[in-house]
Amino acid sequence: MSYKIPMQVSEIQLTYNTKVKAKDRPKITESSDAYWVLESNWSDQIALLEEFNVLFLDRSNRVMGLCRLSKGGINGTVVDVRLAFAAALKARASSIILAHNHPSGNVNPSRQDIEITRKFAQAGKLLDIPVIDHIILTPDDNYYSMADKGDMSFNLY
Repeated sequence: MSYKIPMQVSEIQLTYNTKVKAKDRPKITESSDAYWVLESNWSDQIALLEEFNVLFLDRSNRVMGLCRLSKGGINGTVVDVRLAFAAALKARASSIILAHNHPSGNVNPSRQDIEITRKFAQAGKLLDIPVIDHIILTPDDNYYSMADKGDMSFNLY
């Protein structure tokens, strides 16, 4: 006689808890709106460490939340695209805005910045969660918007 031993597995829950009513969420209509939200919620280490954050937007381009994806060193941080989109799916985001800082004050994107943006854009296309901008912040209240500069038109095919 064969006895089957029950197999236990972990339960996975998908939840999103908001503290802000939809009508009270900041609306993003241009890059300066996104910059203001990001700058207002950035850590106090903007001049010390490079960080990577993601804004999640609903269908009306209202900010659903911010995910602090990674903290790194003086001139870089490791970003996992899968974690960003796991959080975006969990929050039911319709689009996302990428953001990271340059502690050096140099506002221009590096080759690595452009490549990670391309990688995010490819994943977003597959998941139907478009990346609408990638903003680089600096400690001296300056920013660079890849969307404003036309750097978001990747050939994704």
